[in-house]
Amino acid sequence: MAYLESLRVFVRVVELGSITAGGRDLRMSPAVASNRIKDLETRFGVRLLNRTTRKLVPTEVGRAFYDSARRVIETLDEAEAVVSGFSGMPHGALRVTAPLGLGRRLIAPLVPRFCEEYPGVEIRLRLSDRNVDIIADGIDLSFFLGEPQDSALKWRRIAECTRILVATPEYLAKHGTPQVPDDLMGHNCLLLRYPRSPEFYWVLQTPEGPQKMLVNGHFDADDGDVLTDWALEGRGIANRPKYEVAEHIASGRLLQILPDTLPMPAQFGVLTPHRRLQDPKVRLFADYIARETRGQFD
Repeated sequence: MAYLESLRVFVRVVELGSITAGGRDLRMSPAVASNRIKDLETRFGVRLLNRTTRKLVPTEVGRAFYDSARRVIETLDEAEAVVSGFSGMPHGALRVTAPLGLGRRLIAPLVPRFCEEYPGVEIRLRLSDRNVDIIADGIDLSFFLGEPQDSALKWRRIAECTRILVATPEYLAKHGTPQVPDDLMGHNCLLLRYPRSPEFYWVLQTPEGPQKMLVNGHFDADDGDVLTDWALEGRGIANRPKYEVAEHIASGRLLQILPDTLPMPAQFGVLTPHRRLQDPKVRLFADYIARETRGQFD
């Protein structure tokens, strides 16, 4: 078992480029992770990793060993998944990602309840509005709002998420309320932007069909909750999932703008690597999230 654990450490260190990151991902200290790497190098009498100024990189033999070690780990995980399927007792770790707002409000509260129902499963949840490399980061399930971009992954649609345009009464009193989509061009629009972000425009549903709006603003952010906070401060107009701002609409702190030309809805779904599909705990968690979030995106 110690040898297999060392293989797992080596694979994650190569994938993450750091002993510290690899150890953290497997819930062990950098010292323990480093010792696991040294054990492998001692066992084979070769150097597997070289340190550059920025990160660890595998040597030539390390790259060859990584490919084989990764296949061993994947085969072992698949074998355990088959046994779990027959026993009805899934176990092991699930690496899950989700956007910040979605993850905080809907996914994170459900994690403890899922683990209570399936005590053999560990959930490692990572929240970020940035794009995640699912394969390189070893992610099992990646929940998203929008449209999946990676055709190499399997994706499942869970629900359609209504989006609306909102601003405070104070902002609208000062700058005017847009009456038609083109009026948005004269407003400070709060955008979710980061490197390789797809949101550089808004698409509204009009009687003539989808209308692309090349809106702009004086500032943007890579965190959707920041955009909501700015909107609540009267800083501009935000395009937000309805479920995220429903309470502010109900209280009157935010008003809906252009209700007859809603933004295109976002798809709520989950991406999984094809090799993970036979793992019952992956399917169970995806089914659980789909069931427990039903009706929350209308």
